[in-house]
This record gives sequence, C-alpha cells and structure tokens, in this order.
Amino acid sequence: MFGQVVIGPPGSGKTTYCNGMSQFLMSIGRHVAVINLDPANDILPYKAEVDISELITLDDAMENLKLGPNGGLVYCMEYLEKNLDWLKEKLKNLSGKYLLFDFPGQVELYTHHNSVRNILEELQKLDYRLVAVHLVDSHYCSDASKFISVLLTSLSTMLQMALPHVNVLSKADLIEKFGKLAFNLDFYTEVLDLSYILDQFRDDPSFARYKKLNAALVEVIEEYSLVSFVTLNIQDKESMLRVMKVVDNANGYVFGDLEERDVQSLMSYAVGAEFEYEKIKDVREKYMDTESDVNMEKLEDT
Repeated sequence: MFGQVVIGPPGSGKTTYCNGMSQFLMSIGRHVAVINLDPANDILPYKAEVDISELITLDDAMENLKLGPNGGLVYCMEYLEKNLDWLKEKLKNLSGKYLLFDFPGQVELYTHHNSVRNILEELQKLDYRLVAVHLVDSHYCSDASKFISVLLTSLSTMLQMALPHVNVLSKADLIEKFGKLAFNLDFYTEVLDLSYILDQFRDDPSFARYKKLNAALVEVIEEYSLVSFVTLNIQDKESMLRVMKVVDNANGYVFGDLEERDVQSLMSYAVGAEFEYEKIKDVREKYMDTESDVNMEKLEDT
C-alpha cells in the first residue's frame, strides 16, 4: 500500500493539504483514505477513515495527566506507539487504498523524538510504501533568518524520519504577504548558494554578533545538500499535479490505466513541467512581481 505522511509545523496547512489532495486524487480515479493521527484535530474538513480520537485525544491527555499542549502531543504519540495494533487493525480495512496520514503539528515529533519514526518503521515492515510530505509556510522565505531556520528544521526532519522525503512550500499564493523576496523563487526552492542569504545580515546590527554562527549553520546545510522544495497552491490544479508527481516519484507509485487517462485529460501541460524552471515559473508569474529579478540576475552572473 502506498501513502503520504503529512507533517510540518503548526499552521503550515497539513489538514488543508490532506483535504485538498484527497479530493484531487479521487478526481483522477485514485481510491483514497485519509487517516487522522492528530489528537488535537477535533474539526475535520474531510471524512477520516481512521481517527485517533477513538483511541486518545489531546484534551484527555492534558486533563488527566496535567500536561501542556506540547507534552500532551508527545504523550499521545507515545500512546499510539504502544497501542500500534489498534492502528494496524484499522488499516486492514483500507486495503487497496492510497493513504494520507494527517499528523500533529509539533516540530519536535519529527526532529528528535522517536515515536512517530518508530510507528512508521513498523508500518513499512508491513509493506506500506510511505513518503514524508513536509509542509512549510512559504512566507518564511521573506525573512532570511526564518528561512535558515526552515532549512535546518527540514534537514533535521529528513535525517530523523529516514523516509523518502518531499519538502513543500505551502500557501504559494501568499508567498509575499509578509514581505518581498530578495531573490527569485527558484533561489529558495532549489536552495542555491546560501552565501547570498548571509549578505542580507550585514546591514542588520542585531545579527552582527551572530555572523560566525549563521555562517556555520549555512555550511551545515550546504554540506548535506539534501534540502529543496516544491511550491504548492492548494487551489491550483497545476500546482497540485506537480506536487503529486514529485511525491509519486519519491515512493514509487505507479499509475493505473484509468488514472493515467484522467491525468492526461486533466493536465496536458505535464510534459513541460519536468523542467526545473517550469516547475516554479507559474508561481512567480501569478503571485510575485519582478523587483527581486535584479538580485537574481546578480546571482546568475556569478
């Protein structure tokens, strides 16, 4: 069975993604089931074929164990790990379906805590072919320090989860809501020469004392050379198809005949989307102006 493990920080759009992607996949003939494994998610826009609230909720953990939200979520994932037979039994009824796992929005669960990784390792032993879809709010690109933090979080998550991994810049239609980008979008999606990010700190005295630290962090990211992103606008079919193709490549999903025909009729542009520039130019044209082109031209000249 194939599936996506949808993870990411709070507010990155995981539940919205599961709802939108399930509808998109069903529209092209794929049989989809959404599994809610977020014990804090009590209002669901989709029909959950499996819902962790039948096992445990965050409110119950917080009330009975006197825990805060973060400690409560950790406890809930540990509780799910110890009661994994419950999940396995529920999943037996979904044989033949493509699975979307909606996980909690707590970064620590994916960067250094082991319960989620252990749960997924057990599912992989049962021949579940999973890919981690890590959502990050795209507006973080507008702030150099936040973008470095996002890169570090994404890298830590990739190393900890040990799954085929796709990083997604969600809410691409709002990418410049909190400020203009210093470079063209492909600088952020392909994670190009990060020395240009460091240049943005030079005029900010509050970051002067952390010059060596920022340089060291950038060096770590570049040495691993693992992090890149695909953009997503959940309301745009072309964007959804592009993300779907990247995810399917990551976990080895093979189209069925009916699905293949539906995809071709839905998006005839797909062949051209293989080119790197094509993968991001529609986002640039729709949601960004061109004032950042000057900086990007300087980068390309080098």
